[in-house]
Amino acid sequence: MSGVRHLYVHLPFCAHRCGYCDFVTAVGRVGEHGAYAEAIVGELERERRRLAPDVETVFVGGGTPTFTEPAALRRVLAALPDADELTVEANPETVTPALAAVLREVGVTRVSVGAQSFDERLLEVLERVAGPDDVRRAVHTLRDAGFDNISLDLVYGIPGQSAADLEADLASALALEPEHLSCYELEAKPGTRFTHAHGAELARQAEAMEGYAEQVVETLTGAGYRWYETANFCRKAEGERELRAQHNLAIWRGADYLGIGVGAVSTLGSERRRNAPSVGRYVTALAAGKDPPREVELLDEGTRAVELLMLGLRLDEPFAIDESGVAGVVDRDALDRLVDRGLVERRNGSVLLSPRGRLLGGAVTAELLA
Repeated sequence: MSGVRHLYVHLPFCAHRCGYCDFVTAVGRVGEHGAYAEAIVGELERERRRLAPDVETVFVGGGTPTFTEPAALRRVLAALPDADELTVEANPETVTPALAAVLREVGVTRVSVGAQSFDERLLEVLERVAGPDDVRRAVHTLRDAGFDNISLDLVYGIPGQSAADLEADLASALALEPEHLSCYELEAKPGTRFTHAHGAELARQAEAMEGYAEQVVETLTGAGYRWYETANFCRKAEGERELRAQHNLAIWRGADYLGIGVGAVSTLGSERRRNAPSVGRYVTALAAGKDPPREVELLDEGTRAVELLMLGLRLDEPFAIDESGVAGVVDRDALDRLVDRGLVERRNGSVLLSPRGRLLGGAVTAELLA
């Protein structure tokens, strides 16, 4: 292995755990942020040999990374390797001029702001702390600090949401002129308090998801954004400037990546590692100079091929089946049928989902698998 060029760092702390969230998070615990930051630095040092000398992307996610106590956040960010793209996730209510200045100072190039919605009623359903004005203030604060690569996250299919509500959310997002937008279907895991509270309405919203997805694509592409991945849109590049999320793009293309922190996942050749989700066990192990507790899964060629196909077909670029080594997992008869139905296009030995096929997404990919 010549070295991994993509690094993910997980900062799990949040002010509040939203009812629909299934990420590895820890609420509050400000007194533990410093020790966790030291553990992150410790794991990074233990794993640094796996990284290439020229790391391309670093993504700091959570949790809410910007909720992390400022000294602890600075400690983590200062320890990261230099990279062409350094993304940090932020919740709007945490973005202050002081925070924005710190992010600029340590070399952050891209900030992903979790807006989710601009409708106060829907934000209350999602149990979000920030309001619409907090989102706008966060973006303006980041602009004032000199950031010229900002992404906004939106969610649709929220209980009580209508097509008109979604239209208003998209208009509010576009008014802020972000370089990038991620628009996700709301996924509430069965058995959570969110599904207990909104079960019937979630079922109704599930029936409307395809229409919402079409609305998102039509609105954002109509505004000049490139629909480059199933749920992701970016302003079209001006000159040599690339505004796709380079970290995620590398993973969608099947690149290896190293994950640091509680619950973080790494894919390293034929090995997938998952750090255990316990903050306490993680900090204790690193403080003792040991690796954090983790599970290791060996990936056979078939599994890697299936994953590569599923991820690659999410993109708007042709996917070379034979050259990428996934030919053995493709059902050629199914491919012919999907081409005939206008869901898949053939281009010079490669395949690409049609716009309709991309909206159906996983169902088309599942049919392609032998």
